[in-house]
Amino acid sequence: MAAGTALAALATAAPAHASSASTTVAGAKVTCSSKRSALADRLARDIAEALRGRKDTSALAVYDRTTGTSCAYRADAAFDSASVVKVTVLGALLRQAAEEKRKLTADEVKLTTAMITKSDNDATNTLWHRIGADGIQHFLDQAGMKDTVPGSANHWGRTRITAADQLKLLRLLTADNPVLGRNARAYALRLMGHVVADQRWGAPAGAPANAAVHVKNGWLPLDTHGWRVHSVGVFTGGGHDYGMAVLSQDNRTMDEGVATLEAAARAVNHDLNASGAAAS
Repeated sequence: MAAGTALAALATAAPAHASSASTTVAGAKVTCSSKRSALADRLARDIAEALRGRKDTSALAVYDRTTGTSCAYRADAAFDSASVVKVTVLGALLRQAAEEKRKLTADEVKLTTAMITKSDNDATNTLWHRIGADGIQHFLDQAGMKDTVPGSANHWGRTRITAADQLKLLRLLTADNPVLGRNARAYALRLMGHVVADQRWGAPAGAPANAAVHVKNGWLPLDTHGWRVHSVGVFTGGGHDYGMAVLSQDNRTMDEGVATLEAAARAVNHDLNASGAAAS
């Protein structure tokens, strides 16, 4: 729990000497903070514009270590996870293996590869039960993901998540920390970097060509709140070190949700990588 507390504080800390900006859309504020005041202004404005007028309900959280930037929009609102929870399942397994001082078995490698790269549900069911409710919760506690509530029994896709907690998880995958070691992080990113082509929508929209893109998406239609469509991604290499979580529900179709995610992602990817983004 001490690790989780420390990580939570680190994940929510504002950059030193940061400037903030906010823009209201759909009754909520897009708030950005950055060491680069012009970048904070531009991101808040462009994210709000990307989301304005859409019929669904969305949430977003962004970090960029290079420019000391963070953005949030309804980041503490809860959504059903759909398949983005599979990154949490992977994290829990990797943590469990580390505590048992062992490598993943050949079967675990096969299952995790199918779960992340193809979003295989049967593989996820198997791992969800092997890790167990206590193992999942232990990882959430260690990661400081205090607002994530695991789904019951076989209903891992009904895990309640927030964009803020998803961003904590993405930060764990991309920096030294006491929860996931270097090899575990590299393994997770390698799988997220090899997601099949037809599932590489969402966060990668508009990503710079020289970035290594690591993504996991989720989609789930239910009678209440329509389609849940989510995307989480991190961008590394080529001088890039940032990530985003974009969540949505109340979509009439999956395509509608994808359009919302990609509009927001394009704004973030463009502004973080525009000429002068790293300048004041």
